[in-house]
Amino acid sequence: MKQAATCPDLPWDREEFKSQLLALGIHYHIHHPFNLKMNNGQLTPDQIRAWVANRFYYQINIPQKDGAILANCPDREARRKWILRIHDHDGWEGNAGGIEAWARLGEAVGIPRSELWSLCHVVPGVRFAVDAYVNFARQSPWQEGVCSSLTEMFAPKIHKERLANWPSLYPWIEAQGLQYFRSRISLAERDVVHGLQVTLDHFTTRTQQQRALEILQFKLDVLWSMMDAIELACSGRI
Repeated sequence: MKQAATCPDLPWDREEFKSQLLALGIHYHIHHPFNLKMNNGQLTPDQIRAWVANRFYYQINIPQKDGAILANCPDREARRKWILRIHDHDGWEGNAGGIEAWARLGEAVGIPRSELWSLCHVVPGVRFAVDAYVNFARQSPWQEGVCSSLTEMFAPKIHKERLANWPSLYPWIEAQGLQYFRSRISLAERDVVHGLQVTLDHFTTRTQQQRALEILQFKLDVLWSMMDAIELACSGRI
C-alpha cells in the first residue's frame, strides 16, 4: 500500500522544528566572504579595525534590543531570564560586561577608546541594518523578538574559530583583547536554551513555525548585510 503523504499543514514536532531552525545556519555570517578572509588571516590591520569599529555599533544596541523585548513581555519569569542579557552586555557590579570587552578589543587592535565610542567609522549600511533589528524588537510580539535572537545557536563556532586562529594570524592584536570572544561562548549557549524553549513553546502551528523561520532568516540577513557593508567600506583599505 502506498504511504500517505505528510500533510503540509500539520505542525512539525519539536525536534523537527528545531532541525528546521538549525538548518538556517548555512546563512550565518560565518560563511560570508569577508569573514572567511578574516578567518584565513587575509585582512589588513585597517580592515580589522574597520570591522571592530562597525560591529561596535551592533554591540551597543544589543541592550536596547533586549530592553525592547522586555518592555513587550508580560511574563515575569521570562523577564527574569531575559534581563540577564542586558547585564551581560552593560555589565553589573564587578563584571564590566560585553560592551566594555568589545571596547578593549578596539584598543587591542589600535582604536582609541574615544574614537570607537564616537561611532565615526560606522558606515550607513551597518547603521541601517542594526536599527532595523532594534525596531523589529520594539514593534513585534516579545516571542518574535526572542526568536530573532536564535542566531546565537551559531555563534559559539565563530568565537571558537577566532580564539583558535587570531593569535597566530594576527599576532599584532593584544591577546587580552580577545576576551569578548571567550566570554560569549558559554553565555550564548546559555541564552540558546531559553530562546529555543520560548520559540518551541510559542510557535506551534505550521503557519507560526514558518513565521519563526522567516524571523530567524531576517536576523541572519541583518548580520549578513552588516558584513556586506563593512566589506564594501573596506574594499579600498589594502
